[in-house]
Amino acid sequence: MPRLLDIACLQTRPMPDFLSALEESLPLAEAAVKAGADILFLPEYCGGLKTDGSAVVPPSASEAAHPFLQEMQDFAARRQVWINLGSIAIDGPDGRIINRGFMLDDAGAIRGRYDKINMFDIQLSETEVYRESAYVSPGHKAVVHDTPFARIGHTICYDLRFPELFRTLAQDGAEILICPAAFTRKTGEAHWHVLNRARAIETTRFVISCCAIGPVPGGGECYGHSLVVNPWGEVISDGGTLPGVVQARIDLDKVSEAAGRIPSLDADMPFTLAKDPKRSVA
Repeated sequence: MPRLLDIACLQTRPMPDFLSALEESLPLAEAAVKAGADILFLPEYCGGLKTDGSAVVPPSASEAAHPFLQEMQDFAARRQVWINLGSIAIDGPDGRIINRGFMLDDAGAIRGRYDKINMFDIQLSETEVYRESAYVSPGHKAVVHDTPFARIGHTICYDLRFPELFRTLAQDGAEILICPAAFTRKTGEAHWHVLNRARAIETTRFVISCCAIGPVPGGGECYGHSLVVNPWGEVISDGGTLPGVVQARIDLDKVSEAAGRIPSLDADMPFTLAKDPKRSVA
């Protein structure tokens, strides 16, 4: 019998403060619950996002007093639905923020946390430079959330470019891999779809990537196109370029089916890197 799961990505616009972020997210969350979603997924920095030049400066608070987190916990309990907050900005101990995602259960309790590991330190052009590590403290632990539906591996945005992280999460038993994001439009147009499909193909897992959409207060633009990709690498839902609910019903039995056809996660072979140029050419 199929293991069916109704999921919904809330493709929200970046908002400059907690209140406007809640006003953006809560109506979409309500619509998704009414449509039958078992679990909701939100983007990176769903609790607020703005920029100052090339720096991302989202509104932040301590975890214990974070207004967005508290309101979403209340919603989860009131509507009895699991919610993944892709990430929100948490005050860190060294003056930087922590880009932290949360898994909330249907009683509103925090069931897991993930701090983004890989920092978006890149130079797209002479004038477009990003140094996320200057204002965000990186995490160091890969995280798989246990839920009644499936084990869910959590990554965030730039993590999408690090396949070994996805492979590790899948080998630890994750059937769903998520990558909430605020991908820029420039990098999104070039790489978003192909990277998400590649991570699904490599791991034979579902990949659910909820991405913010539209202009960022202060400058920049998020790409949108929240995706649900099946374990064969096929896009089964694409959120396009408008805010809204991206809903899909997935069959988790497709994970074992794809893994049985191409069992690459269980087929690692030992190897060493050839140092002798003569031996490396064959």
